[in-house]
Amino acid sequence: MTATRIPQRNGRSIRREEATHIFKVGQPVRLKARFLGVPSKLPDTYRITATLPLRGNVLQYRIRSDDERHERVATEDSLEPVNLSPAGSGATLIERTFGNGPNDERLTS
Repeated sequence: MTATRIPQRNGRSIRREEATHIFKVGQPVRLKARFLGVPSKLPDTYRITATLPLRGNVLQYRIRSDDERHERVATEDSLEPVNLSPAGSGATLIERTFGNGPNDERLTS
């Protein structure tokens, strides 16, 4: 984090920390469901293509789906990370989280 000084009318400056993006360029994300029970016509996953500055008090990102020709702008609070496991890994969620799955090297002794 870098700190910036914001000048005030009285000549003093206030030190303020810059906000940090939690998602990185290239990271897969999903738009959070806006309305529960309503099927979305939007693609399932997007990739972060760029980080953008604050809009109000919320950070923004440029996102893109492989299924669409255009990019979208989304705020950080409207996104959630997507965990893309390799196809055919055969491991259950609990095995991937805590180990002891078919691809866990700790099993071979």
